[in-house]
Amino acid sequence: MDSTIVDQGIDLLNKGLDLAMQWLLSPAAWTQFALLVGAYFLAVIVNRITTPKLSHLLTPEDESTTLLSKGRRFVLMFLPLLLPLFAYGFTAIGEQVTRSLFGSGAVIAFGKRLFLFLALRAFARDILSDPFLHLLGKYVVVPVGALYALGVLDPVMQGMAETGVSIGNINFSVLALVRGIIAGSLLFWLGHWSNSQSVAYIERQRMRPAIRQLLTKVAEFAIFGFAFLLLMNIMGVDLGSLAVLGGAIGVGLGFGLQKIASNFISGVILLVEGQATVGDYVELDGGEAGTIIKMTARATFLETFDGRWIVVPNEDFITTRVVNYSDSGSANRLEVAFSVSYDTDINKIPALIEAAVAAHPSVLQTPEPPDCELRGFGESGIDFAVEFWVNGIDDGKNKYTSDILFVIWNTLRDNGIEIPFPQRVIEIKGGLPK
Repeated sequence: MDSTIVDQGIDLLNKGLDLAMQWLLSPAAWTQFALLVGAYFLAVIVNRITTPKLSHLLTPEDESTTLLSKGRRFVLMFLPLLLPLFAYGFTAIGEQVTRSLFGSGAVIAFGKRLFLFLALRAFARDILSDPFLHLLGKYVVVPVGALYALGVLDPVMQGMAETGVSIGNINFSVLALVRGIIAGSLLFWLGHWSNSQSVAYIERQRMRPAIRQLLTKVAEFAIFGFAFLLLMNIMGVDLGSLAVLGGAIGVGLGFGLQKIASNFISGVILLVEGQATVGDYVELDGGEAGTIIKMTARATFLETFDGRWIVVPNEDFITTRVVNYSDSGSANRLEVAFSVSYDTDINKIPALIEAAVAAHPSVLQTPEPPDCELRGFGESGIDFAVEFWVNGIDDGKNKYTSDILFVIWNTLRDNGIEIPFPQRVIEIKGGLPK
């Protein structure tokens, strides 16, 4: 095995030396080399003349943000490619001359491919600024360009095409697999970029937040679904062979994935009908309550007043009772109960409390001003309650309720009205024990 590899290496080395000797002793090879050098120096001269002029012509003003200015800045990025591309063009002209004079052009053809490789290398190194594209250019574009420059790209691709891979009833070559990986990475990067652009465009439109989220999800599924189908076509996979996979997914949805399918459909219904959307404060039958901060295809995320997140399946919003405190607006009516002593003239209580509560900066006068009502006669005192409207939600009776209780306490104290404490009358029959 080792001797065979050594013999093959020696054979390739001898062929390379023979080719080099032929080039060194051939007048046609020296002519091609001279044309190659001349084409390069001519490209340097033309590049020095055209690059400053093009740079001055394409450079927009710093503060300009028009579409034309963005296009000019985009074209400006490609100026470093001018030198190798000029050299490639002039070398191509020289190749035609040598082939017409000598009937061969192997040396200058190699130089032409080399200049194209330099252009690809500069493109991957200096122009591709996106991290993913830069990585793709470094490990895909540059190696492919190197194989092309050495003239071995076609044999390598033929060998990969002749090597087959089988997965179940799907057969494809190594070339198709590599091409699929590269194309798939590029397609899904493009899909991610297209999705972000479509989301930004949808967010700028004037429509209900629920409709915006629905359109965002539809655009995302459409973009990545199209990218997947296009990838299967590029890899040469027969889409009919995916019917078995589709049938298996259908059976899975019917049995193990029915909850996921139910939550997905419920999420679509929520987004279309707009029963609840991001920013609403909701309370479910199960006791879950909070502000909706995110709605996904499977679940809705609620944030409580203490900063905790509650993940609620979308199906619960359809099959149970949901109280949406934000659906009809931000104003909500709250109620605070209190008691006064039986020695109090209760006829003046409503006016005192209503005026004091109305003076609070968070209390609204519309849709109704504060209303103090007599609720009953308790064991220890007379029970009242004041109803009032505020903007927002009382976070666990710690926000507005606390402020209004302070207002009631100060008002009753300033007017000499006593808040009773529990009292009991104890009767001891038979007299006190001796």
